[in-house]
Amino acid sequence: MSQQKLIIVSAPSGAGKTTLVKHLLSKVQSLEFSVSATSRKAREGEVDGKNYYFISPEEFQNKIKNNEFVEWEEVYKGTYYGTLAAELERIWNNGNVVIFDVDVYGGLNLKELFGTKALSIFINVPSVVELEKRLRSRATESNEAIEMRIKKAMQEIGTKDNFDVIILNDNLQKAQQEIVDLVQAFIKNKA
Repeated sequence: MSQQKLIIVSAPSGAGKTTLVKHLLSKVQSLEFSVSATSRKAREGEVDGKNYYFISPEEFQNKIKNNEFVEWEEVYKGTYYGTLAAELERIWNNGNVVIFDVDVYGGLNLKELFGTKALSIFINVPSVVELEKRLRSRATESNEAIEMRIKKAMQEIGTKDNFDVIILNDNLQKAQQEIVDLVQAFIKNKA
């Protein structure tokens, strides 16, 4: 059985958290990704049970009513994301440390819930202009959706000081090394 530790990586959409989480998973063997549940439709190339557990809004509501989530959030109107309690138990039973790639408010909720068992990391962007460039380069969303994400990102950046650590992702290799060093030190700490 592991120490039941958790690594929480949060950021505004487009800041690079998924890239950094993938890097961590490739470098730190004891980490296991917590697959979140969502009520949104899968994007091209996403796999149910790997990227997310894709469930209907009705099923999501039922799981909320049945207290099956450790945390959940209505990130955008009618679009829910959450962490299933069964997912954490599965990872800890494997003897691993849970790693989350979650939205900012989900990350704050998890940190509040798990306290010192969790290391919360906020991935920041050099500027909102750079963030918009990254979102537009994905070419996956409409202008309206991008504008909504930018507005939300500005609110999320305002919460960064509530996280244990802030990593500025202005140089990917530097950010990758910084996050690996932080996570390895946290896992080794027996507290």
